[in-house]
Amino acid sequence: MNYWLAKSEPETYAWAQLVKDGKTAWTGVRNFQARNNLRAMKKGDLVFFYHSVSEKQIVGLAKVAKEFYPDATAEEGDWSCVDLAPVKALIKPVTLETIKMDKLLQDMPLVKQSRLSVTPLTKEQFDRVLALSTTKI
Repeated sequence: MNYWLAKSEPETYAWAQLVKDGKTAWTGVRNFQARNNLRAMKKGDLVFFYHSVSEKQIVGLAKVAKEFYPDATAEEGDWSCVDLAPVKALIKPVTLETIKMDKLLQDMPLVKQSRLSVTPLTKEQFDRVLALSTTKI
């Protein structure tokens, strides 16, 4: 299994909307590195849902429901999307500030490459975020 973090502005598409929808196509990624990360996702992989910009915190846990396929929202270029489905909300959201102060998380791509909307996590990073959130899966 692989572990990921996907970012969305809560004003654009919030965790609550994913829960309401039950599943969504994760479209609109227009960065090659983030696209390649989408293409590396496998069905069943776990994905932290991060509210960017206004909140800057990990708020939920989703899973890859469908592996990559062409992004229908792309007017040109070779872009992909995946389907994500909610697993559960984190009991305690994990803020960017907390992540930056934690020795195990300081090297997360969220900190080092903050512009990327889809990034991989190590199992250790994933487990640490879960622990900080007091959430069990």
